[in-house]
Amino acid sequence: MGNSFGTLFRISTWGESHGGGIGVVIDGCPPRLPLAVEEIQFELDRRRPGQSDITTPRKESDRAEIVSGLYEGKTLGTPIAIYVPNGDHRPSAYTEMRDKFRPSHADFTYQSKFGIRNHEGGGRSSARETIGRVAAGAIAKKILHLAGGVEIRAYITRVHRIEMPPLDHFPSLEEVEASPVRCPHPETAEKMVDCIKAVRAEGDSVGGVIECRVRNLPLGLGVPVFDRLEADLAKAMLSLPATKGFEVGSGFAGSELKGSEHNDIFINKNGKVGTATNRSGGVQGGISNGEELVFRVAFKPTATLIQNQATVDKDGQETELMGRGRHDPCVVPRAVPIVESMAALVLVDHWMRQQAQCQSFDFDPA
Repeated sequence: MGNSFGTLFRISTWGESHGGGIGVVIDGCPPRLPLAVEEIQFELDRRRPGQSDITTPRKESDRAEIVSGLYEGKTLGTPIAIYVPNGDHRPSAYTEMRDKFRPSHADFTYQSKFGIRNHEGGGRSSARETIGRVAAGAIAKKILHLAGGVEIRAYITRVHRIEMPPLDHFPSLEEVEASPVRCPHPETAEKMVDCIKAVRAEGDSVGGVIECRVRNLPLGLGVPVFDRLEADLAKAMLSLPATKGFEVGSGFAGSELKGSEHNDIFINKNGKVGTATNRSGGVQGGISNGEELVFRVAFKPTATLIQNQATVDKDGQETELMGRGRHDPCVVPRAVPIVESMAALVLVDHWMRQQAQCQSFDFDPA
């Protein structure tokens, strides 16, 4: 329960942070899709730990193995299973966490719900679980690109209180990857890196905001009423560890405008209906309107601090706990490819649902 996502393109992830490995099963991938493990590995390399001096020093190669669903370089239409073994285990760093609850972690809630938990690295609640999402997202991205040239690009707009100016273009992957913080504005990126290094030196952490933009998305994706496109995107993003907020288009800032200021006026764009502005963020009535999809996700500061913090143990006795292990002082840079992957999973699923509902039958040939 709770470990599967999607309707027609459905994934199920499994594994714990310090277990034997992490994996995902993908059901619903179309047959005859050309696929190489290197395409999946490219996305996993963007997510893996130890990429730079502002991320966790945990050393994991995160090498993917496709163990089913592929034959002679093409998908079979059967379930695809992908496995990534864990290598750099250090369970001794978590010994004290067996009996003490880390502030703002899932330790207390997991223990209360299940009566048992894997305390090493957070077990299933660890962000290492997202390996499966990124592996599946790589396949979803390829389907979307081949089907309609869809491009998905996420990047950091804010770290702590450092915010980049508005971006007036769709950034290239090279622009985003040019900095370890994955902010496409070089001057701001440099300040963000300095901020992360400073808080890490204090044993502290910071959060931030990721913006994601999608272009070439077709008109009509999204299903009223409960499966609105932005509703499914919100669920996908808020299912990620450390997320605390989601907004699409103008978001919360739009609540400060009058309707006359906020409405997207329809215009003729080279013979097609479009909008003069995009405060809706590419979605109206829960359905994509053909404009660029734009949304943002807020991430809290990393909960593990290399500082003494007050807490309680499993018996409810007050105590203190010093964070140990290897952790990101800011999770946001490594979350960029994860946000892209979850967006791809939502969009490919809605694309398939649109094809099944609206284009499989023609009841009015005339």
